[in-house]
Amino acid sequence: MTNTKLIASLLAAASLSLGSAAYAAEPQQDAAMAGAAAASGDTALTSKVQAALADQKSIGVASAGGVVTLTGTVANTDEGTKAIQAASAVAGVKEVKSELTVASK
Repeated sequence: MTNTKLIASLLAAASLSLGSAAYAAEPQQDAAMAGAAAASGDTALTSKVQAALADQKSIGVASAGGVVTLTGTVANTDEGTKAIQAASAVAGVKEVKSELTVASK
């Protein structure tokens, strides 16, 4: 009878350990899925901003977490300002960082 109780206790402990290990893996999977969703969201946001700046081919666009970074060379400060305003107006953009430079004449 003692062996039966010991075996039952070991089986119960093993099942609890397996259950907690599976539970511990879920947050990692959730984090991986959230990272993938954020990456696809950044790709979509980059595409939207690129579409808004379609007439300004010399401007590069990157985004991460809703923060858009504009790079490249513009003809003048007005063109740079318009690009920043156009990017800011796109839904989902939280902030626009400008790394734009004005071309020398």
